[in-house]
Amino acid sequence: MNLALVLAGAAIGAPARYLIDRAIQRWRGSPFPWGTLTVNVLGCFVLGIVAEATVDSHLTALLGTGFCGGFTTYSTFAYETAGLSRIGAWLPALLNVVASVACGIAAVVLGVVIGAQLGGS
Repeated sequence: MNLALVLAGAAIGAPARYLIDRAIQRWRGSPFPWGTLTVNVLGCFVLGIVAEATVDSHLTALLGTGFCGGFTTYSTFAYETAGLSRIGAWLPALLNVVASVACGIAAVVLGVVIGAQLGGS
């Protein structure tokens, strides 16, 4: 059952990541990976809510592992950061690392606070 829920969540999360990333990159029109940063921070926020508010293992499998796992992407973050470095864009590469970590942690913390309210903790 949990495997099917993880698969279903990932089947929604991965295309959502792709569509959001492409839309943001078209809108921003810059080499900085705004789309990846956005989906990763949003995924951190959702995971914070799910992890704090949910006691149901099925919902955690669907949303936490499946959706967030398919939606967020460390490998693309690393690849795009390396790409910025390859073209000599050292400051944007460094800013991407700092923003991804700092905003991701802040998003998780905010999600946990909201999740605690939703979960009644």
